[in-house]
Amino acid sequence: MKRTPNSPAEHAPLLAFGAHPDDIEFGCGGVVARESHAGRAANFVICSRGEAATHGTPTERTREAEKSAAILGATLEFIELDGDAHLEVRPAHAIKLAGVLRRLRPAIVLAPSPVENQHPDHGRLGKLVRDAARLARYGGVQELRASPPHTIGQLLFYALTPEAEPSGISPVLIDISAPEIVATWTAAMEAHTSQTRARKYVELQLSRARLLGLRAGIEHAIALFPNDPLVFASLAQLSGGARRF
Repeated sequence: MKRTPNSPAEHAPLLAFGAHPDDIEFGCGGVVARESHAGRAANFVICSRGEAATHGTPTERTREAEKSAAILGATLEFIELDGDAHLEVRPAHAIKLAGVLRRLRPAIVLAPSPVENQHPDHGRLGKLVRDAARLARYGGVQELRASPPHTIGQLLFYALTPEAEPSGISPVLIDISAPEIVATWTAAMEAHTSQTRARKYVELQLSRARLLGLRAGIEHAIALFPNDPLVFASLAQLSGGARRF
């Protein structure tokens, strides 16, 4: 994906975590496309190669993830934890992910919703990233002393299905209505052919985005769920709301 020639260089990086190849693209790929197009550097960290999947081999899914990340203008790395379908919420994993945060030093972090739904790795990774974001700040963690502490600006959760949306948290709706953003997002999802041959995942996510957009009076939107309250410098930064029906 090409970035605009006059993209501001001061944008701090975006870091998105996925439990498996395709999680980021299906869950929040439109947001990544929008931010990357605006000039923000984007990084993907995927915590398995989809070894337990019914469709697609780890080799196939790795290639698909590499292609999709390139479409979205993001860097990509895989890290080894427990392997697909075996992920556990353990301090050692949270510390390892905190090390990633210290190395990449993002401002915004996206992670799967911690709601326990569908694949158990999704919710578990969301909890690990939440813990890692806190541990990355602590200067006294022995395993992390090789790199300086880092405090992220905001942790936002994405939901791969409506059932995974956290209850009791008002979502932030990100406007991805620009045709080039939707086209880039669609291409990134379609790169995961081993999965899209099996189910209509692309249609599902585009339909969800269209419905959210209609609620807000725009074409397409993606919902993100903040882990902590959002802070604004003034009311001028609140551009609108979704109460259109």
